[in-house]
Amino acid sequence: MGSDVKIARALISVTDKTGVVDFARTLVDDFGVEIISTGGTARAIEDAGVPVTPIEEFTGYPEMMDGRVKTLHPKVHGALLARRDSEQHMQEAAQHGIKLIDLVVVNLYEFEKTVANPEVTFADAIEHIDIGGPSMLRSAAKNATSVTVISDPADYDAVLAEMHETGGCTTLSTRRRLQVKVYQTTAAYDTAISRWLAAQASDVADTSAKLEISLEKVDDLRYGENPQQKATVYRFAEGCENTASSQFPLVGSEQIQGKPLSYNNYLDADAAWNLVREFDEPACVILKHQNPCGSAVAEDITAAYDRAFACDPKSAFGGIIACNREVPFDLVEHFADQNKQFVEVIIAPSYTDEALERMAKRPNLRVLATGGVDHGAKVELRSVDGGMLVQEVDHVTEDPATFTFPTDRKPTDAEMAELEFAWKVCKGVKSNAILVSKGKAGIGMGPGQPNRVDSALLACERAEDFCEREGVEKGGFACASDAFFPFRDNVDVLAEHGVTCIIQPGGSKRDDESIQACNEHNIAMVFTGARHFRH
Repeated sequence: MGSDVKIARALISVTDKTGVVDFARTLVDDFGVEIISTGGTARAIEDAGVPVTPIEEFTGYPEMMDGRVKTLHPKVHGALLARRDSEQHMQEAAQHGIKLIDLVVVNLYEFEKTVANPEVTFADAIEHIDIGGPSMLRSAAKNATSVTVISDPADYDAVLAEMHETGGCTTLSTRRRLQVKVYQTTAAYDTAISRWLAAQASDVADTSAKLEISLEKVDDLRYGENPQQKATVYRFAEGCENTASSQFPLVGSEQIQGKPLSYNNYLDADAAWNLVREFDEPACVILKHQNPCGSAVAEDITAAYDRAFACDPKSAFGGIIACNREVPFDLVEHFADQNKQFVEVIIAPSYTDEALERMAKRPNLRVLATGGVDHGAKVELRSVDGGMLVQEVDHVTEDPATFTFPTDRKPTDAEMAELEFAWKVCKGVKSNAILVSKGKAGIGMGPGQPNRVDSALLACERAEDFCEREGVEKGGFACASDAFFPFRDNVDVLAEHGVTCIIQPGGSKRDDESIQACNEHNIAMVFTGARHFRH
């Protein structure tokens, strides 16, 4: 048979009724197509004055079991699956009174929208699992040689345009394109259902035997980490968003202005956005090469930026600014005019109109608005050669009431508040990580050293540089370590540089040595019982 197939009979059953009445009317008026339809779709078409045959009249069976059974019938699926080039299929269709269907228009129950409601019941969610719709889509798509199937209202106009060009037919290339779209749609739909059901049965990170991930291409990037590497950014497709995406993710935020984001921009912006969301109070993180070179909280977001920038102005040049509050004009004025800071990306929930107007004078600055703030995704995925690693996202969720205080001197209330700040920031520093803070600002960072003592030395030297630069008295520092101290030499180095309190996981075989060293130096030490290692 030829590649063009004339459409004589169509079955339409849609949840999203956008444009469906006009589509049905055109099929009838311009091409004489017989319309078969179900339930609310049939009523909408009929109320518009378009002739329609109810599905129960077509099958000879009523809708049953609260609508669970209405299209699951041989006269429907035989009409879709019958091979037009098979003499046997045509004979059997005629024998059983099966009238062929040439076009199926179906979109599915809104399962994802239903379960997004925090008040949804399990029973209600189950009733929003579509059975008949996916079945019809799959049957029609399997027989795309003869049957046209539309799963997206956005395709109505293109199909009608082609039918006008071909005398009421569709081409094989169109049917193949729509076939692929159907199976992408049903795959994402089934994935959304399976992931939601799994989440009800167990912890979300307790992955089942199969983890289905569906991605949609967002854009090609100029290159990857290096110019010789090709790179692309994808977003989680519908139905997979909750797998490893937060409510207000980086990919999906609005880019208000600026050049397209590079591969490295995405990595740094993601790290900064994830870290700044650890704080409930106004917080700003300035990040460079995956490490927070500036971090602070304050009474307002501009003050938080000022204090974060002061931590390390040199490293802040060419960095990423992340804020967990709306960005006002004065913050932009401070980084653009006062500090003359070159910024690759700024990411925040929103911006005032005045702030946007000022940033527009820097057309290359990438400005991202997430639309809100939450506490990040629950699960993260990382590819390795031959597979994927899946783990819970590392959030600082420890309750200070569970901390232990092994040293003779206990931290003061002020020291404890400082330690809790440093503990959150330290999570964002690459291991081995040491973070030195003062006044709830991360003034000294020691990232990524194979030896933790070297990390401690780097952090202390940067903290002392800050004090000299800002005219602040040295010492009185708080220190956070992402993992335990294997030897007392870490404590000795920190004490030498003015650290008075330390927070760390504890759990080393040599904890007693570190505790003894703290007692000798009159340092208060806190054990959290949890580590935040970041490779």
